[in-house]
Amino acid sequence: MNMDFTTHKQMAIDLFNLTWDLIEKQDRTESDDDTMLYAAMASRYHWAVVGTPLNFARGEWQISRVYAILGRSEAALHHARKSEKLCLEHDLEEFDLGFAYEAIARAYALSGEAADQERYMSLALETAEKVQMEANRDWLLKNIHSVSTGFIPV
Repeated sequence: MNMDFTTHKQMAIDLFNLTWDLIEKQDRTESDDDTMLYAAMASRYHWAVVGTPLNFARGEWQISRVYAILGRSEAALHHARKSEKLCLEHDLEEFDLGFAYEAIARAYALSGEAADQERYMSLALETAEKVQMEANRDWLLKNIHSVSTGFIPV
């Protein structure tokens, strides 16, 4: 695609934010659900062109979250594992690794695999304790604790 760096970056950001807006929308329609998924995927595409491993990991996490919201555990797990792999390969901070573990636990919760869910919940909680910034740690913990309820924090 013949797009400059700035355009790719702005598209990545705008689509990521659109996805968040739709995640937070209370009365999403089927069309909104489709747009939420397409926007998350498109954002990740644009990050692949101009981003860093951190952007890639967060993009994969966001795609996993969208699939979890849509009740598609296999796809949610696939993208959560990609986020985890990026975090580990690039030694990303505990905040992002904790969210990768949270996403894996959420996918296992969706598929009813309780033992795997618990294993990744434990990893997520252990990782969250290492997050230095209190606000980030609290946000991560809020998301981890929501896995068993299926509630998506906003």
